Amino acid sequence: MIASIAAFLTGLANPTRFLTVAGRLMPWMICVTVLLFAVGLYLSFQAPEDYQQGMTVRIMFIHVPSAWLAMMCYTVMAIAAIGTLVWRHPLADVAAKAAAPIGAAFTFLALLTGSLWGKPMWGTWWVWDARLTSVFVLFLMYLGLIALNRAMDDPARSARVSAIIILVGYINIPIIKFSVEWWNTLHQPASVMRLDGPTIHPSLLYPLLVMALAFSMLFFTLHFAAMRNEIWRRRVASMRRQAARSARG
Repeated sequence: MIASIAAFLTGLANPTRFLTVAGRLMPWMICVTVLLFAVGLYLSFQAPEDYQQGMTVRIMFIHVPSAWLAMMCYTVMAIAAIGTLVWRHPLADVAAKAAAPIGAAFTFLALLTGSLWGKPMWGTWWVWDARLTSVFVLFLMYLGLIALNRAMDDPARSARVSAIIILVGYINIPIIKFSVEWWNTLHQPASVMRLDGPTIHPSLLYPLLVMALAFSMLFFTLHFAAMRNEIWRRRVASMRRQAARSARG
């Protein structure tokens, strides 16, 4: 079984094979994503109001998955960066570059919904506490990587520089995760991923988990689509460079 999975992943290293497999999977991934969002949104609107937060607690079903995906997306980029520097995987740099705009979008959504949630709860749109500041730094890191990828013309050099910056910046992910435990912040400690089990009532926990699955499937669907576009973009750019060299020759 493990050998079969390894062989399948090795086969995906070929960009042409990846395009074929992604083209077959994309319709199914879109259907699963839509279904999960339909179920998740239904459960979210059926969830009871919180005795303190009222209806505003429902922002959690968008805010928390967005924050999780913001960190997961950067983790995917870090794994891809290792693949670029260590194994020189043909699709590693493609995966990292395709994930950056998606991660930036999830991070922005987490910041936006956090502000909307924070106003009625904290009485302010924004505070420079450890969690908010570290997530804002993550957003700036995404924007910086996007700008770097577009500014450098040499694909090989761009891949190496981006990979190094991604790995150095990964130190911010555990800071985001454990900021509520290391410093005094307005955010509450972890209430879902705990060794002693979740502290959220099942009526709120189940919709949250379904929405987290929906957001995860949305990420992978968008990532596959972005990787396909990046592969085609690079092929077109390569054909143009070859045509230019032929014209000069």
